[in-house]
Amino acid sequence: MVVSNISCSEPKVSKQALDCIKTELKTMIQLLSKLKVADNSGARLVQCIKVLKSRAKTANVGDLITVTVKKARPHKQVQKKDVRVAVVVRTKSTIRRPNGIKVSLGENSCVILNSRSNQTPVGTRILGPIPVRELRKSKILKCILLAKSII
Repeated sequence: MVVSNISCSEPKVSKQALDCIKTELKTMIQLLSKLKVADNSGARLVQCIKVLKSRAKTANVGDLITVTVKKARPHKQVQKKDVRVAVVVRTKSTIRRPNGIKVSLGENSCVILNSRSNQTPVGTRILGPIPVRELRKSKILKCILLAKSII
């Protein structure tokens, strides 16, 4: 008679692998997410009220969202309680590119646009790094031209 001793313990996972799994599980921009504004339009903090993709619940870099302004600078183009269209330019979750590079930008931020059809930014400068490849796919080229630093 042969008796085998089989243990059903979970495999050990390294700390680096756990950090990688945690970054993969971070959510993207969804309903009621608060974002910083990366341009000089006058708004400082906005809240997402709608993701403008067909049947999508979350937005990633380059996607259009409808936002409402929560905090704004006085005497600027965008005022508090305005409802505007914006494009997401940075997310806290990592972005995987086809060549294998992972880009992590550290915060959720957007750029406020004039309208959904006229996709030019309200502001004249875009602050902070902007991922170019993802914005090129969404065909919002004016944001790339106005950006100071690009990734």
